[in-house]
Amino acid sequence: MTLSANALRVAFVLAMSACSPAFAETAVQAPASLHAPHALQWKTIAGEGRPHARHENSLVSVGDRLYLIGGRDDRPLDIFDTTTRRWSKGSTPPLAVSHAQAVVSSGKIYFVGGLTGDYPEEAALTHLLIYDPATDRWQVGAEIPKGRRRGAAGAVAYDGVLYLVGGNTRGHMSGYVPWLDAFDTRTQQWTQLADAPRARDHFHAAVLDGKLYAAGGRRSSHESGNTLAQTISEVDVYDIQRGTWSVAPAALPTPRAGAAAIARNGQLLVMGGESTRQVKAHDEVEAYDPATSTWQTLAALPQGRHGTQAAAVGDALYIVAGSGNRGGGPELDDVLVLHESSAQ
Repeated sequence: MTLSANALRVAFVLAMSACSPAFAETAVQAPASLHAPHALQWKTIAGEGRPHARHENSLVSVGDRLYLIGGRDDRPLDIFDTTTRRWSKGSTPPLAVSHAQAVVSSGKIYFVGGLTGDYPEEAALTHLLIYDPATDRWQVGAEIPKGRRRGAAGAVAYDGVLYLVGGNTRGHMSGYVPWLDAFDTRTQQWTQLADAPRARDHFHAAVLDGKLYAAGGRRSSHESGNTLAQTISEVDVYDIQRGTWSVAPAALPTPRAGAAAIARNGQLLVMGGESTRQVKAHDEVEAYDPATSTWQTLAALPQGRHGTQAAAVGDALYIVAGSGNRGGGPELDDVLVLHESSAQ
C-alpha cells in the first residue's frame, strides 16, 4: 500500500505501540590503489545547496542520484544529483529511522531493519519501510517477524532477496544477536537462516561474488558501561548459495564500529568508524581482497566519521554526513568522493 507521510507516521506509531551555482573540490592526496596506476584523491565536493547535517543515517544510489535518508531525530530526505551537483528534497520519511543500512532492489530503497526512538534503548522497526524514487512515495512493507526485529545490523540485497545479519534488538543495550534473516521481495516471505559465528551490531555488510561479508562492529552494552569498547576484528563470511558460514583468514586491521562498508572492484572496503581508541572518528579506509586474503590501507578520509553509509555511482565512491567524533557529534554535512578512474 502507498500512503502519505502523515498516514505512514500514524501506521508506524500504531504498529510500534501494538508490539511493545559554482562548484568547488578540495583534494586530499591519497596513496595508490590496487586497481589504478596513478595515485587517487578523495575530494570534498561543494555544489548547489547542502544536505542536512546528520549521523546514524543511510546513503544509497539509484541511477545518478544519491539518497541521504534518516539519522538521529527527524531528518528530511535529501537527494544529490551527481551530474548537476545539486541538492533537492524528497518526500518526508514517515518516522525518524536511524542505524539502518538501506539497500536497493529493483530500483526501490528498502529499510529492512533499523531503530527509532531515544538512546540508549531504541525500538526496532516493526515493518519494512520502502521508498520509490520514481514516484517520490513512501510505503509500509511486510511485517518483520516479532522475534527477529533489530537495528544497527548489516543488510544487503542480492538477486531479489534482502539479507539482514546481526544487529541489536535493544538499541545500545546488550541485545546484540548473530541472526541472519532473508526476505524475498518476490514472494514477500521471510526465512530464518543459520546464525553467524558471532553476534555483532553497528556495522555494515557487503556482497562479493555471492558471499556476504560482515566486518567490524561491536557488541554494544550500555548497561555494563561498554557501549563502544567491545569491537570485533573477525570477518564472518556467508556463502549464499551453500548456506554456510566461515571466517575470513585475515582479521580487520583496525577494529571499530559504525564504519561504512561496500564492495568495489572485487574488494571489501571498510571506511571510517568509531572506537574507544580515540575521540575523533576513524579516517582509515581498509580494503580486503578475498583472492589473496590480505588487507591494504587505502586513502584516508579527509575527515574521519562514523554512522553513515557509502554509495557508488559509476566509478565514483561517495560518503556523505556522519559524526566527526565518537558518539553523537559533531554532525557533518559534507560530501566526499573518490574517483576510481585516473581520468577524473
